[in-house]
Amino acid sequence: MATVLVASNRGPVSYVRRDDGTLDARRGGGGLVSGLSAVAAEDSLWVCAALGDGDREAVRRGVAEPGVRMLDIDPGVYDDAYNGIANSVLWFLHHHLYDVPREPVFDAEFRRRWASYRAYNRAFAEALAEAAEDGACVLVQDYHLALVPGQLRELRPDLRIGHFTHTPWASPDSLRMLPQDVREELVRGMLGADELGFHTWSWAQAFVSGSRLDDEGRTARVRVYPLGVDGEDLRALAYRPAVDERLARLREETGGRRTIARVDRTELSKNILRGLLAYRELLMVHPEWRGRVVHLASAYPSRQDLEAYRSYTAAVTELAEEINAEFGTPDWQPVLVSVRDDFTRSLAVYRMADVALVNPVRDGMNLVAKEIPVVSEAGCALVLSDGAGAYEELREDALTVNPYDVTATAEALHQALSMPSAERAERTKRLAAAATALPPQQWFRKQLEALRALPEE
Repeated sequence: MATVLVASNRGPVSYVRRDDGTLDARRGGGGLVSGLSAVAAEDSLWVCAALGDGDREAVRRGVAEPGVRMLDIDPGVYDDAYNGIANSVLWFLHHHLYDVPREPVFDAEFRRRWASYRAYNRAFAEALAEAAEDGACVLVQDYHLALVPGQLRELRPDLRIGHFTHTPWASPDSLRMLPQDVREELVRGMLGADELGFHTWSWAQAFVSGSRLDDEGRTARVRVYPLGVDGEDLRALAYRPAVDERLARLREETGGRRTIARVDRTELSKNILRGLLAYRELLMVHPEWRGRVVHLASAYPSRQDLEAYRSYTAAVTELAEEINAEFGTPDWQPVLVSVRDDFTRSLAVYRMADVALVNPVRDGMNLVAKEIPVVSEAGCALVLSDGAGAYEELREDALTVNPYDVTATAEALHQALSMPSAERAERTKRLAAAATALPPQQWFRKQLEALRALPEE
């Protein structure tokens, strides 16, 4: 039995089957894994889904890492819940991504998938109820598990339950796209928590204003915990020999030119296409930068099992090729695109970037905006959209833009490239201080302490 429990779709470990049939456990990274280490000495349990064949094999064999329980959910149910609802409905609602004349369509197939989403959440709720000690604290993570707090509350009213949403929360108009019964089930699920956490007040206020129910029910406290980065750990990773080698190669590729960097998944909300259009407009309107700047665009494929994402990834590559064909010369390639998930290269790009372009249309936080200033060598001017969650913390020292305004973004890139080095260095120091204000372990502990401080009902 555990006194502190975390629930998330993806867990801290994954299993890969070796050629000899044994299983290789691979530890994951990221803020959640780092955060949970804050309570590793306590009686804690992480409940997660078995995501691949290796994970499911580990569950069947009874192989388990200490403090981790994987759920072997039927693959069809999982696919409906994860791809059919979480990533194709809730993600699109929260990020305002729907092409409204065509989407969404809430038909019988949607209802079938919603039933799977409910069952997927129920599997987590039952596992948590079974494993939690009396009065235990449970921290449920993200939109994949939005129904868990309410389901768990029915099973174990004695528990202290928190839910943290890592994405934005849909505006009231966007949320109202959902059928009324589904919308109310979603909101009731969330309100099963004692405390609801968001990265920014904007997302918290969107929940409060759009999530009222007709009848009186439980109320949850809504709070903001803006996740930061662990500066010490990130700098240690960024200054390894492997990163030094990659940095030297990139400097050779760019020929010592100024650099504009972006590091993103090819996620629809990241706004990569408008970023490339802004770079093209920069080269058109300010021809003095031709031959003097290179756009390092790391665009890692994301969710390629969904057609919308496959076509978007192809469009990013195509537009980059068009810019190179239009402006490139025998000794200058304006855009260098990487479509591989290469963390070593990303860290090298972080270190050498003169300008960072972070222009999502809507983003829960966006840690890239925080990571680049922390490891920048000579200072990096940050061009940041007001759709990023990080905007609330970083806007004073960033050059902020409307993510839809390509012309304004091009001008911000010009201003960033023209910024005096001393000013750029000073801004970078202040950005780095803000970025490290609430690193993952403190972020997790603050939520846990808030749950423990709640009065008993």
